[in-house]
Amino acid sequence: MSPTAHTQPPGSHGSEAVAPIPVDIPVALGDAFAWYTPGQLPRGVLLCGTFGFEQGCAYRSWRELAALIAGAGCPTLRFDYPGQGDARDPDGPEIPAALDAIRAGIAFLRERAGVDEIAVVGLRLGATLAALSQEGDPGPGIDRLVMLSPFATGKAYRREMAMQSRLLDVMPDRTPMPQEPDALMVGSFVLGPQTLADLGRLDLMAPARAPARRILLLGPKVDSLAERYRALGSAVETGPFPDLTQLVSDPLFSRTPVETFAVVRDFVVAGADGASAAGTRAAAGAVAPAPGRLTDAAWSEEVSRFSPGLVGILCRPAAAWSGDTVLVVNSGRNPRAGHGRQTTRLARRLAAAGIASFRFDLRGIGDSPDRPDGSLPLYAADSVAEVTAAIDHLAALGHTPGVVLGNCSGAYQAFQALAQDARLRAALLVNLYCFDLKPGTDVETMVRDTFRHSQGYLARARQGRFWRRILSGEIGLTRIAAALLRDGRARLDRWTTRMPWRTLQRASVAGRVARIRRRGARICMVYSADDLGIPTVRAHFGASDDRIGRRLGYPVTILPGTDHNLSRQADQDRIFALLERVVRDARPAAGEPAPARPSRSPRGLALRLSRSG
Repeated sequence: MSPTAHTQPPGSHGSEAVAPIPVDIPVALGDAFAWYTPGQLPRGVLLCGTFGFEQGCAYRSWRELAALIAGAGCPTLRFDYPGQGDARDPDGPEIPAALDAIRAGIAFLRERAGVDEIAVVGLRLGATLAALSQEGDPGPGIDRLVMLSPFATGKAYRREMAMQSRLLDVMPDRTPMPQEPDALMVGSFVLGPQTLADLGRLDLMAPARAPARRILLLGPKVDSLAERYRALGSAVETGPFPDLTQLVSDPLFSRTPVETFAVVRDFVVAGADGASAAGTRAAAGAVAPAPGRLTDAAWSEEVSRFSPGLVGILCRPAAAWSGDTVLVVNSGRNPRAGHGRQTTRLARRLAAAGIASFRFDLRGIGDSPDRPDGSLPLYAADSVAEVTAAIDHLAALGHTPGVVLGNCSGAYQAFQALAQDARLRAALLVNLYCFDLKPGTDVETMVRDTFRHSQGYLARARQGRFWRRILSGEIGLTRIAAALLRDGRARLDRWTTRMPWRTLQRASVAGRVARIRRRGARICMVYSADDLGIPTVRAHFGASDDRIGRRLGYPVTILPGTDHNLSRQADQDRIFALLERVVRDARPAAGEPAPARPSRSPRGLALRLSRSG
C-alpha cells in the first residue's frame, strides 16, 4: 500500500472535503480531558495525538481527522494527555500517566460507547505510546492500529526534540535559550528529568506480543518495525506520510494532509459494519456520557459553546471568588491552552488567587468552526465580534470580564475589543505588533517574512552564511528589496502617525486610547526586549516613558533576556504579577453602575448568544 497526501490551506480540502465537524461531547478520563463523538457502528476509534509543540501544531487537523472518522459512523474519542492541553497535571510521572490515559480511553469506548472492536490512531510519540500501552495487558487488545510516523524508541524522540529545540527555543539574537539542568524545552514545553528518563526506556522492538491484529504504518523508516510486527503475527500495511513537517512543525501555517487522513479513515472503518450482532446491539444501546467537568483543589473548569459555534472553558476558583474574571484571546493559531500550555496554567493559577478566567478559540482555531472564507484568523478585523460574543456569553453567566489579555495577534484583538466595548475596564497587551492593520494587508506574507525588519538584514550582512545563502539563490534579492520596502513604508507610517492631521482623527490610535482613558479604562503593555512592536508604541505616544505611562495608564514594561513567547517560568511569573495588579486596579468602585453592552456588534456581524453545558 502506498498512500499519498497533499496539503491545503485552512478551510480548503481539495477534491475530498473533510466531513462537517459533528457535535462532540467533553468528557473526563481521570486526569485526561477528552472529546467524544457518538456513532452507530460497533467499532470505536481512539486518537492518540503526539506531545507538546508538535501536537499544538497538529491540533486542528487532528480534530478534522476525528470528524472524518466520526462522520463514517464510528464512535470517536480524542484527548489531551495528563499535563497537556486542558487536562489536569498528573500526580505521578508523565509517561506512565499517558499510557494510563490511552488505556482509559480504550476502556471508555468499550464500556460507555458499547463497542466490541477498537481501532487506535497514533501520531508520532502518540503512536509509540499507543503500541506500548498493550504491553502486559491481558484484555482483548486493539483490533486495528494506525501508526503515523512513530518513533521506534524514546531515545530517537529525545534526539529529534533536542534538534527541534535548537531551532524553536531561541533568544532575540537567535542564540539558543538556556535550558534547565537535566531537562529539555521544546517549543516552550518542558520535558523534565523523569520524563526524559522514562522516554529512554521506550522501545517498540522489545515487546513479545504484537500491539494489534491489523496495523497500518505510515512514514519513513518503518520497514524494520513492520517486519517485527509481521513476525509477531500481525497483518501489516505500510506507506509514506508526505508533508509530515507541514502538519507538526509550524503552528501558524500547519496544513491538513487530506489524502493521508482519508486513507487512515478507510483503514479504521473497513469492515466495521460487519461486526458481531452483539456489538451492534451494544452500540445501539450505548448511552452518551454527561458532559465532563474537570476539578482540582484550587479550580473547577467547564466547557461551553456559544454563538457563532465558538468553544471556550470557564475556569472558576474552587474557593471564594473575588468577582473578577479575565478574558484570554488566542495568540496566533495556538489553541486555547496557549503556547507551551501557558494559558491553561495561568487560568488555574488565577483561580488559586480567587480570579475566574475564560479561554476560548476564535473561528479557525482549536475547536471553534472554520472562518467562512477559510482565511487565517490572524489580525482578522471581524474577529473582534467573536471577542464581543465571549463577553456576552460570560455576562449571561454572571462573569462579565473586566480585563482582557492577549499576546501578539491576541493583543491586537484585545485592543480592538477594549476600544469598542465599555464593559472591559483594562487590557494587558503582550508583544503587540500593531494597533491597526491597513485593509488589504497580506497577513500571511507579513507573518512569514522573517526578514521584515531591515536591521535583521543589516546584522546578517556581516555574516558570511547570509551571503552564501544569497549566492546560492536560497534568499533572493527581490525578496530582500521587498522586505526593505515594506519596512521603509512602516517606518514612514510610524513617523507620520503623530502628525496633526492624523492625531486629530477620531479613528487614530491616540484618539481611541484617549477615549478609553476618559471612561476610566487603562492599558498595560509588556514587551520582550527588542520586540518589533516597541517602535510602534513610541511612534503613537512619543519617546518619553513617563508620557507613555500617563497616556496608557501604565508604564510600558520591557522584559530583558526573554523570547517573544515568554517561554521561561520567570517571565511568566512577571506576567502573572502584572495581571494580578491590573485586575485589582480594574475593580469597579462601590455602587458604580455596570457599563452597557455596545448597541451592535462590531463590523455589523450579528451574534446570537447560546449556551450548552
